Amino acid sequence: MKKMVILGAGESGKGTAILAQQKGYDVLVSDAASIAPEIKSLFDQKGIRWEEKTHSTAEILQADLVMKSPGIPAHVEIVKSIRAAGIVIQSEIEFASKFTPATIIGITGSNGKTTTTLLIYHILEKAGLNVGLAGNIGTSFAQQVAQHDFDYYVLEISSFQLDDIHSFAPSIGVITNITPDHLDRYNYDFSQYVASKLRLTMNQTEDQFLLFNADDAQLKLAIEQTNSAAKKFPFGMTVVTQPGATFQDETIKINTTNTTTMINTTQFPLQGRHNLLNAMAAASVASLLDISKDSIRNSLLSFTAVEHRLERVLKIQNRTYINDSKATNVNATFYALESMEGQTVWIVGGVDKGNDYSSLLPLVREKVKAIICLGVDNDKIIESFSPVVDLLVETQSMREAVKMAHQLADKREYVLLSPACASFDLFKNYEDRGNQFKEAVRGL
Repeated sequence: MKKMVILGAGESGKGTAILAQQKGYDVLVSDAASIAPEIKSLFDQKGIRWEEKTHSTAEILQADLVMKSPGIPAHVEIVKSIRAAGIVIQSEIEFASKFTPATIIGITGSNGKTTTTLLIYHILEKAGLNVGLAGNIGTSFAQQVAQHDFDYYVLEISSFQLDDIHSFAPSIGVITNITPDHLDRYNYDFSQYVASKLRLTMNQTEDQFLLFNADDAQLKLAIEQTNSAAKKFPFGMTVVTQPGATFQDETIKINTTNTTTMINTTQFPLQGRHNLLNAMAAASVASLLDISKDSIRNSLLSFTAVEHRLERVLKIQNRTYINDSKATNVNATFYALESMEGQTVWIVGGVDKGNDYSSLLPLVREKVKAIICLGVDNDKIIESFSPVVDLLVETQSMREAVKMAHQLADKREYVLLSPACASFDLFKNYEDRGNQFKEAVRGL
């Protein structure tokens, strides 16, 4: 019996343990932190061995295969020991894909991947396909493979999940964009981060597709330089090649090898250029799967926005409050500021991941009347924006930040939470941060 060790008992670890046991592996789940009581109970019910607050190094180094949580960095000692012993470390995405014949659509990118993933899933489901949603969103891919028999999977895939793939190749890969993010995990080297994202296509064959945002000059150049065998399918506002998708006269125009599909966007519920790109990517995937134009358009019209992404919370005394807590990097915040239609009080800050704020300066100068810093260390934000914004305030709680924003905003203005940073200094995660913002706004 092959021995599998799983590092980390989060969503991907739990799912991989369930699938590995089902497929006949001797499984040990090892977590350096505490394991949630309900997960320990599940493992006990299934007879899956686990350990917490420690790693039994001697036993771990006897494994035939290791799956590590995407949240565990490569420089952790146990990971270095495993690699030194010549043991293969495989991502959950790689492991689970070996046990399903389903058509896989894989979506990655610095921004927009959650919305694009949900849009694709929504279109496929509405078209009547037997489809699962997994990856960096919802229930783990491995657990779904263990418990369901879907014909299609739509997977949101992070760079961390791509770092430990070896032969994984989606039938359709989508890269929404690449901008600096998570540089603390990539030695503050943007080229390493780009290389991680492009792993999505490294094993694709000439029968498979790679869709990419051609408006992103760095991504376009990186794809031109890669040796991927996949059929390239660009989308963007400036695309002129065929096959490809572009936007003209309020219409998404998708050219595949055999057909041209035109989808009018005047009634789309999602606003902003970034959401047009997300819709373009999703509609292109659906066209490649031969879903009808009417079905695609109806699905796009019925799609509702992603929570914590440019989410309009309330209008109070004619001041509009927008929750964009999911904006954990500079590029996501760029889109948010770009979409503001009036003067804005901007709540920003958190754990800096190697941010360069210079791209935001023109928008901040034009649209931001005041900045409220919400983080343990705000020095970089203050240094970056004090030349263009007169009023910068430091706060240490969401309630305090929202109260201050309410005082500073005038009628017909906006209060925008778009942190451009990770949330782990003051909050559990970006969802907790966004929920606290909404609660504070409702409490005004």
